[in-house]
Amino acid sequence: MPDLQIHSSSNIEEIADISACDLAFGEPSLLAPVLPRLTSLRWLQATWAGVEPLLDPKLRRDYVLTNARGVFGGLMSEYVFAYLLAHERLLLQKYASQQAGRWDKTPPGTLRGRLIGIVGVGSIGAALAKTAKHFGMRVHGYTRASETCADVDRYFHGDQRLAFAADLDYVVTVAPNTTGTRQLVDAAFLAALPPRAVFVNPGRGSVVDEAALAAALREKRIAGAVLDVFQTEPLPPDHELWRAPNVLITSHTAALSHPVDIAPVFIENYRRLIRRESLNYIVDFERGY
Repeated sequence: MPDLQIHSSSNIEEIADISACDLAFGEPSLLAPVLPRLTSLRWLQATWAGVEPLLDPKLRRDYVLTNARGVFGGLMSEYVFAYLLAHERLLLQKYASQQAGRWDKTPPGTLRGRLIGIVGVGSIGAALAKTAKHFGMRVHGYTRASETCADVDRYFHGDQRLAFAADLDYVVTVAPNTTGTRQLVDAAFLAALPPRAVFVNPGRGSVVDEAALAAALREKRIAGAVLDVFQTEPLPPDHELWRAPNVLITSHTAALSHPVDIAPVFIENYRRLIRRESLNYIVDFERGY
């Protein structure tokens, strides 16, 4: 049975000797700087779904890395559909009318019958698809290869990217950060979207060509965007996306890692480890997820 030593994330870089620790559990951004000192490491459980800080090719990979899966779908659904409903029900417009003391009879829209495209249909994408069906939406999915979610009406892969974009009312990106997804939402993809489309990105900032997105918003070639993640975080104060029209920005808070959700993932994997069973959610270093 492995030793279990408890060190807080706030002082891990100050610990004189962590070389004896064979297990690690925590945020990838905090563990990556001390990874070279964890010379006995056998297994690292990340508290995030994304593990980019640990995928740096200069870092060692001679251990088992597992991430957190199956716990963020509900939070992501809350985030995404809060903004989709706000858009359809004209919440910001109605509030502005209220502030002006103006009786605003503009009829709201509805999600029923709208077409949502989900880029990346893993556990989070599947949760979004299920919620979309609750609201009576049609669902298209763009994935590398898998077609396992029954709530997706039609799948697209590979060079079908622009055909996937062609008739969407909403597009949400929750794909992992891989060589195949970087800047997948580029000028060509944005040009393929209809002018009514709203782009939502609570997934990875690397998926988006930010300059192309800002141009599409300025030129009103899409209806709007909701952005939680960016290539550089915090987003610099002079970044053009702050001032782009019809964009709503949050600060990488769409689906936080709450201990009540993450602890059971670690506990189950620890039990599997001491039973010498295969661990859940092993990350492929080459694929990045």
